[in-house]
Amino acid sequence: MDRPKSLPAPAQEGNGIGDRFLLSSERVKEVRRTMEGFVDPLGIVAPIAHAHAAWLMHPQELSELLLRFAGDLAALQVHTLEKLAGRDSADVVLPQPDDLRFSDPVWTGEPGWSLLKQWYLFYTRHVQDALFQTPGLAPKERRRAAFWWRNWLNAMAPTNFLATNPVAQRKAVETRGDSLRRGFEIFMDDVQARTVRMTEPGDFHVGTTLATTPGAVVLRNRLLELIHYTPTAPRVRPTPIVIVTPWINKFYVLDLEPRKSLVRYLLAQGFDVYITSWKNPGADMRDTSFDDYVTDGVDAAVRAARELSGADKVHAVGYCIGGTLLAVYMAWLNRRYARADVPVAHWTLLATLTDFQSPGDIEVFIDESGVRWLADSMHTRGYLDGAEMALTFRLLRANPLIWHYVVHGWLYGERPPAHDILYWNMDTTRMPYRMHEFYLTEMYLKNNLIRPGALTIAGEPIDLTLVHTPLYQVGAEDDHIAPWRQTFRINSQVTGRKRFVLSSSGHILGIVNPPVSPPHRRYQIGPAHRGQTADAWLATAEQRQGSWWEDWCAWLAERCGDPGPPPQLANDAYPKLAEAPGTYVLER
Repeated sequence: MDRPKSLPAPAQEGNGIGDRFLLSSERVKEVRRTMEGFVDPLGIVAPIAHAHAAWLMHPQELSELLLRFAGDLAALQVHTLEKLAGRDSADVVLPQPDDLRFSDPVWTGEPGWSLLKQWYLFYTRHVQDALFQTPGLAPKERRRAAFWWRNWLNAMAPTNFLATNPVAQRKAVETRGDSLRRGFEIFMDDVQARTVRMTEPGDFHVGTTLATTPGAVVLRNRLLELIHYTPTAPRVRPTPIVIVTPWINKFYVLDLEPRKSLVRYLLAQGFDVYITSWKNPGADMRDTSFDDYVTDGVDAAVRAARELSGADKVHAVGYCIGGTLLAVYMAWLNRRYARADVPVAHWTLLATLTDFQSPGDIEVFIDESGVRWLADSMHTRGYLDGAEMALTFRLLRANPLIWHYVVHGWLYGERPPAHDILYWNMDTTRMPYRMHEFYLTEMYLKNNLIRPGALTIAGEPIDLTLVHTPLYQVGAEDDHIAPWRQTFRINSQVTGRKRFVLSSSGHILGIVNPPVSPPHRRYQIGPAHRGQTADAWLATAEQRQGSWWEDWCAWLAERCGDPGPPPQLANDAYPKLAEAPGTYVLER
């Protein structure tokens, strides 16, 4: 029977008023995100504005926050009156244990300076706490708002200004103004260098004071030089070690001065060592892809080491982004070879992310609008400038890596001390446009490396679950670039036997960790299993004092064959092209 014309037809599925409202709401959100990405690509203003709006939309929580603030403020006011009256009163607000800005006794002993310190810390803490407690705000947006506010508050610290820094004033009086003269010279040098320098450029020289381990460049292509080091032990294990270094910085972080050189340590233990030294790309390498780094980079290095040493397989090591590249390479190999024929017998990852779900503090810089803005900038120039990346990482720890050098240099007139790791940190490299856009988009934004078949690399859909090669893995407990709990997640992605080490210290010192007596550091160690959480592993891990280098070398010795005559340094197929450390590492 036909429906009377006076009755409305039933609403079509997905075409109702509610659906149209939701669609309109999504469009509004997309327009808002687009506009914010255009005017605020790094997400500096928007998260803070959203946090303010969120508090206004939650009046009950705001009232509770203001009541807590009023109570703490009253306690600080009482303390202030007691101090001004000359009575003893314990500080209400203390710096964090790792905050060295107020370590001089004047900040505690002199009432005026003590109160200035406490009032600054009081407002800093309350602003940070309020941002982290913002109701109705996504966790990532909370972290971004807190990050940018923290950087602003750090910049406004009383220690950063001559008028509010009693130590700088005292030094100026004691030196009759000479500290201010020296400080102005340092300031002008920093302006000319376009950065706040952490060490003097002339303090070290690559090939003379750093990266001095003897060896030869045995392979050079458009992406890398492969260095083969001269054996130092009378007998050497036959399986070569190929170290894939990060191309965000120069390779010699693993070959600093002799006492800190991981390369020298491996050689002394009787291993045959190769290392990648990546070319510092310019605009002519704008279209160099991540695939190229796999094929012309890691695969070329592994082939050369196998052919030069005569070994069927190698041990491969990857550090930081070099480890991410190595993980991709391992998955790529397992698409091209049967499991028994994979040319890597076992591998090591050092401070390496493969699951980018929670990539640490760097996450504050990475969202769709930020990556789009950065990609546009890279597309124009053909690369990401190394100084920009260095500033990004320094902002993550602004007090020790920026403001410390401003205060000691510009206000105190102290030249930065010679420090090999800081010199290496300032020896920046560039990132090719195409490769870096792929890395940021596919790894950080989409987290596709852990999704089987989501990435196609050099013609192969890769899958980490196919990797069955034994793995030794190192994380660092204070690592803010590759948080150790996040690095641990690869143990649920790859199969095979796995050994995990948690080193003390951070992203660099947790890895550049030579054995010393008495031991300065410690580590925790134990087998890792699929499905195991990082905290479950930690609960059963063995505690040890000293350097994990010793355990690693013992693990390698069991797998790299019985020692024999030292291998040849070069041959006709891979001749000596240059002395180590090569030429690419010297490019600016």
